[in-house]
Amino acid sequence: MSGKAKHPQKLLLFRLSGPRLFGLGTLKIREILPFQRLTRLPHSHQAVLGTAVFRGSAVPVIDMAAAVGYPPLSREEQALGSIIVTDIQRREVGFLVRGVQRIVETDWKAVTPPPRALGPRAFITGMLDVDGDIIQLLDVELLLARVYPESLETQEVTLTDVQRETLKSLNILLVDDSQVARKQLCDVLDKEDIGYQVTSHGDEALQILLRDNTLGRPVDILVSDIEMPGLDGYELTFAVRDNSTLRQPYIILHTSLNSEMSLSYANQVGANEALTKFDAQELLQAMLRGASQDRS
Repeated sequence: MSGKAKHPQKLLLFRLSGPRLFGLGTLKIREILPFQRLTRLPHSHQAVLGTAVFRGSAVPVIDMAAAVGYPPLSREEQALGSIIVTDIQRREVGFLVRGVQRIVETDWKAVTPPPRALGPRAFITGMLDVDGDIIQLLDVELLLARVYPESLETQEVTLTDVQRETLKSLNILLVDDSQVARKQLCDVLDKEDIGYQVTSHGDEALQILLRDNTLGRPVDILVSDIEMPGLDGYELTFAVRDNSTLRQPYIILHTSLNSEMSLSYANQVGANEALTKFDAQELLQAMLRGASQDRS
């Protein structure tokens, strides 16, 4: 494999309750709607304003400002706001924001990890300088998990003793910048007492791959998110496949995006598999398929 992986990312920029700009990858977005009358949902999270009708279906609408810890939008702000309809983990959810600004094109290498902090920044997965403005990229998976905590419940899996011991013998590396995704991945393996390494950055993952290869215990299974600041999943896969000194791992890319384009590009850069929704059993079966392949 030669050349260089290129895939600029488009981001939608918007504001919540103040002047700060936030960003969301456009691949997550189905449509942007003007505010409309919402149908209230009883016994729902305080940040859920109600449901809107989108292409014949009722879609829950979340006040994004309230969900991340800012003051809720006033009725006047709601009326002037926009609903961003997203498709995440094959689930359509609308986010009400105060003001949609514009769409910009960037590269994930330009995105830097956020500083460690508490409060609303806990929902920030990366930061980006756009024409002098610092854009904060939102971890919408974490936001949804806070609004719908049942989505964090560990899924039940079924493994035979032989399958479990097979996975225990592997050097498994997990890479994801989302707190929620890391927890989901780790919980599955922890419950089955399967060892692994984990990092939130693609650059660090590549260093682990190179280090373990030098130490004589190369990574067997690499499970990586696609959208990450710095070295993203596509570029990490490309870098691994383009390094002839590495004993090649079985690469499983995953994404919350329900996008055929994402899956197609994952295959083009050399991933063995690409998953579009977290499913514990499906993930373990993918790992077992990797264990059965000769990667010498």
